[in-house]
Amino acid sequence: MKNVIGWILTIVLALLFTFVGGMKLIGVAGAVKEFEMIGFGQWFRFVTGTLEVMGAIGLLIPGSRFWAALQIAVIMLGATLINVFVLHVGGLARVTAVLMALALALAWIRRPVHQSGRENS
Repeated sequence: MKNVIGWILTIVLALLFTFVGGMKLIGVAGAVKEFEMIGFGQWFRFVTGTLEVMGAIGLLIPGSRFWAALQIAVIMLGATLINVFVLHVGGLARVTAVLMALALALAWIRRPVHQSGRENS
């Protein structure tokens, strides 16, 4: 059962973060506006989009799933904090917090197993 849940989370998060990261990278108007409101500049949109797409790809590579899930969780932690304290959009903060929780759940499921020296796939 844990393996099935792990695969479902992997596929859903990989598809989702490929999509949202790609939208940032191609410069969809909503993403450009959102990052203008954040105030760090558009370079931050490119960095965020790149990290999201890299994390999505990493989820599909057995040896990097754990670290990719943690990377996505950290990105979603930042997104949640920015949504709450900078953009003041509580509804979106709830969405990013749920995505962070899902990424952390996947990291837990795909965590390295130290006693056998093997990693969960």
